[in-house]
Amino acid sequence: MYRRSRLGSPAMLTRRRLLVALGATGATLLAAGAAGCGRPDDTPTLQRIRDSGVARVAIAGEQPYGFSDASGHVTGESPEVARLVLQAMGVDGIEAVQVPFDRLLDTLVAGNVDLVAAGMTISPDRCARVAFSRPDFVAQPAFLVRRGNPLGLRSFADVRRRVRLGVLGGSAEQSWAKASGVPDDVVTAFDGQSTLVRAVADEHVDAAVLTRISLLDELRRNPGWRLEVTRPFRVTIDGREVVPAGGFAFRREDADLVAAFDDGLAAAQASGEWLRVASPFGFGAVNLPPEGLTTAALCAGTA
Repeated sequence: MYRRSRLGSPAMLTRRRLLVALGATGATLLAAGAAGCGRPDDTPTLQRIRDSGVARVAIAGEQPYGFSDASGHVTGESPEVARLVLQAMGVDGIEAVQVPFDRLLDTLVAGNVDLVAAGMTISPDRCARVAFSRPDFVAQPAFLVRRGNPLGLRSFADVRRRVRLGVLGGSAEQSWAKASGVPDDVVTAFDGQSTLVRAVADEHVDAAVLTRISLLDELRRNPGWRLEVTRPFRVTIDGREVVPAGGFAFRREDADLVAAFDDGLAAAQASGEWLRVASPFGFGAVNLPPEGLTTAALCAGTA
């Protein structure tokens, strides 16, 4: 169920906590099996994490959003931004739980983590289950295709029955493809980014769709693959352009935690600190949310 990492096998990880460094602070990468413990008490989450100095975050192991690197260091755009914001709130450490992307919200709602830090797109269906922070970033999707883009893929409108499309299970791109009329029988869902991308390299699918930032990062780490990333494209559903904005997810009852986190995130974006910690992962000023974009509008589908 859980992918292997340099930290050991899934069986080993379910029996102990392994401490890994996260900059100047400590982080604990827990096996997802250990996530069954639930919430420890009825103390409000914001008070508890300030008292303990540790917040529990869920990641999906997907680069460059939230993953454990070759040394076991928990990193990525979302954990690093979360650490920056949490430190400003008086919370100096994180515990990271890695689960498949399509189980992130289940893990959060069950009370096994305090927030999701995985570059998750803010969408109406997700907002029905959880609360989101203010937008963290905006990142357009793109296709990973064989060199030369022989099928001429430039948008979901180009994906017809002759195209085998790979998606990340539970991703916004999977929902967008369906809403755009891509036939179900040409779509294959994969449980992880690496297996999705490998499927294109091995020609099990003709193309994969993810954020362009993710796909460029994959090619950077695998320069020998005869693949390329298309230009980013815009998604239009029912005549309205979708804004692909990502954020941090929280339980709906943790409104005070969301408010405190939003204040810290807004300050980091305004001061340039967000750009400092996000830029090593392929994010630039162009990925900052536009002024006036709100979580309320994204959740309502009116952004």
